Amino acid sequence: MGLSKIEKFTAEQNEMAKLAKALGHPARIAIIQFLVKTKSCVCGDIVDELPLSQSTVSQHLKELKTAGLIKGTIDGPSVCYCINDVTWQKAKAMLGDLFESYVSTNSCC
Repeated sequence: MGLSKIEKFTAEQNEMAKLAKALGHPARIAIIQFLVKTKSCVCGDIVDELPLSQSTVSQHLKELKTAGLIKGTIDGPSVCYCINDVTWQKAKAMLGDLFESYVSTNSCC
C-alpha cells in the first residue's frame, strides 16, 4: 500500500479529514445523535440504544474520542461520554465553511 503523504496537505485539511473519517460510519453518527439528545451518558446506555455489541460500541467510542469529537470521564467502573464542545464548534465551522464555499452555477460538468 502506498504512503498517504498527509504532510503534503495543510493542517486544516488533515484535521478536517480526521473528523470526516471519524464521522464516516453510521454507528458513529448514531452515537453522536444519541449524545446530542441525551447530553451525556455511560457506554451501557449507548449499547442499549444501538443494535451492536458492547465491544463494538466501545471501538466506535474510541474512534470518536481519538478524533476529539467526544470526551469521557471515568466514574468508578463506568465512563460517562459527552460531546467535546471545543472540537464540535471547530468541526462545525470547518465543515460549514467547506460546504458554504461552493456556489452553484447550475452548470453540469
